[in-house]
Amino acid sequence: MEFLLQLEQILKKRKEELPEKSYTADLFRSGVDRILKKVGEEAGEVIIAAKNADKKELTHESADLLFHLQVLLVERGLSLTDVVEELRKRHS
Repeated sequence: MEFLLQLEQILKKRKEELPEKSYTADLFRSGVDRILKKVGEEAGEVIIAAKNADKKELTHESADLLFHLQVLLVERGLSLTDVVEELRKRHS
C-alpha cells in the first residue's frame, strides 16, 4: 500500500512540473472535466470486468480506476490519507 502514497507524490510532481511528454501532465493540463471523464470511463470498465469474472482484467481495470481517482484527488487538493481517515471514522 505504500506504493499508493509514492504514486501520489509522483502525481503531485507531474501536476507541479507539467512535463511535456507525460500522460498525467496532459490530464492536469486538460482540467477536472477530462479527469472526471476518465474516472467515469474506468469505473465502467471495472464493472464490465467484474461481470466477466476475469480476475486479470478486473485487476488491470481496477488499477486504472485507482490511478485516475488519485489524479482526481491530487487535482482537488486531497490525499489518499484523507480518504483513509474518512474510512477509519466510519468504521471505528
